[in-house]
Amino acid sequence: MENMKAVQVHNYGGPEVLRFEDAPRPTPESGELLIKVRAASVNALDWKLRAGYMKDVFRLPLPYIPGWDVSGVVEAIGPGVTQFRKGDEVYAVSDGARGGKGTYAEYVVIKETEAALKPKSIDHIHAAAIPVVTLTAWQALFDQAGLSMGEKVLIHGAAGGVGSVALQLARWKGAHVIGTASGRNQALLRELGVDEPIDYEKTRFENVVHDVDVVLDTLGGDTQNRSWKVLKKGGFLVSIVAPPSPEEAAKYGVRSTFMAGHPSSAQLSEIAKLVDAGKLKPVVETVLPLSDSRRAHELNETGHARGKTVLKVA
Repeated sequence: MENMKAVQVHNYGGPEVLRFEDAPRPTPESGELLIKVRAASVNALDWKLRAGYMKDVFRLPLPYIPGWDVSGVVEAIGPGVTQFRKGDEVYAVSDGARGGKGTYAEYVVIKETEAALKPKSIDHIHAAAIPVVTLTAWQALFDQAGLSMGEKVLIHGAAGGVGSVALQLARWKGAHVIGTASGRNQALLRELGVDEPIDYEKTRFENVVHDVDVVLDTLGGDTQNRSWKVLKKGGFLVSIVAPPSPEEAAKYGVRSTFMAGHPSSAQLSEIAKLVDAGKLKPVVETVLPLSDSRRAHELNETGHARGKTVLKVA
């Protein structure tokens, strides 16, 4: 069996448990693609899983390879694959990460139904920053909340990975976008087209925001608790971090849900069109080599990342 370089986790813990080492190179089976990874990005889920915070939800085999996002080139195809061929440049969310076969590696196997041709107008580093956060934002705003033209949306953590693409998707849809971020990220919010940027270090959003149709909660905790009062009757709070209280939703006469994004080749194809049309711009703050994944996790665990951190593989 051939080997490859990969980052593996042998036991739960801090960033120091990430080990850059040899691992078996995977082989594509029926309906699968073998991808030569060019870049993989870091998501909050990566370090939460590594730290063991979610081991009762995701039972990962040890050792496991972290990572969900990937952009790369099709190296080989398994039996039954019809949509792709060797040499295609693709990007994807790898659901194989649930089984410990993630994207922090030189090669990864993904299902044909998880992949799409990557946007032509950007490189692999920026393409790798897109899948998880953009699918999450798309599914939260459109599939769950049904955000439509002319509605008002409040996006928390609007400079972060999910927030920075959610605000662009909301603008594309024709919504009025309000976004919260720290003082240092106010210029970024304006650059990305937020109608009402709010510096949470200076202003409590509930004092200035009212009658919102949709709240996208990327923070949870006190921020989620304070968000109920800004919604209009019949409004919708969708959280990607913590289940909202049904009692609070009923008290304020609104709807709510907790959701996690899922792979979708069809939605990634639509997202690629938006990128190539100049309607969506991935925000990448830091690029590091795959061998420096520990540093990448340290940066992301602060909770104050701007956009995405990407691991360059080749």
